[in-house]
Amino acid sequence: MCEGESLSSRAEAETGGGNQQNVTNQSLTRRRDDDHMTANPRLTHLLELADKGPALRAALAEEVAALLMDWPADCPAEMRPVFENLLTKSAREVDADTRARLRVQLFADRALAARLLPKEQNPVTPLLETAREGGNVAAALAVLLGVDEARAREILHDESGQALALACKGAGLNRAAYSTLAMLALPPGADPATRLAVHDNVTTLEAARTLRGWRGGVLPAAAE
Repeated sequence: MCEGESLSSRAEAETGGGNQQNVTNQSLTRRRDDDHMTANPRLTHLLELADKGPALRAALAEEVAALLMDWPADCPAEMRPVFENLLTKSAREVDADTRARLRVQLFADRALAARLLPKEQNPVTPLLETAREGGNVAAALAVLLGVDEARAREILHDESGQALALACKGAGLNRAAYSTLAMLALPPGADPATRLAVHDNVTTLEAARTLRGWRGGVLPAAAE
């Protein structure tokens, strides 16, 4: 069980009566001896990651994001602000690729993502500008996705648009950005209507998994 009035009271005290920004990784790790906290293996594991320092900050951020998106029934709601603050702090310390994965994880709750994750320049703007100007779209897409240029070129040349839809949704780009890019980088012979419609048939989880495979060089870019 993760319940415990004493735990939530201590969390409120450490946040200064709701000031979440005062909660640090150190304040979380001090709770390691609390019986209510350590009784939940998942939360204990997160405390251990928080205690490991920057080396495991990406793993910590992604696991906390997963926790917030599927909050355990045996954990009191009063504990959510503590872990939301931990995610906010961790998200500032990870690289851009990790933040992109966090946005995918929090895709179903955009309000939460906007509140907890750092504000960043729209990553698709330089890509769309390059496409409008007739520049090297494959190179710009490669930078955005974190893949090599050859893989980005394969994604763009997929006439069905499925590879591009997977790439865009996996990177956290919205439908408007995908539609604009799909039309600006339309391969010869591709059907515009089919290319636009495919985006709605791609799930966020499938897209995130596929993009990870492309980044690791273990999946072909062409749609099966």
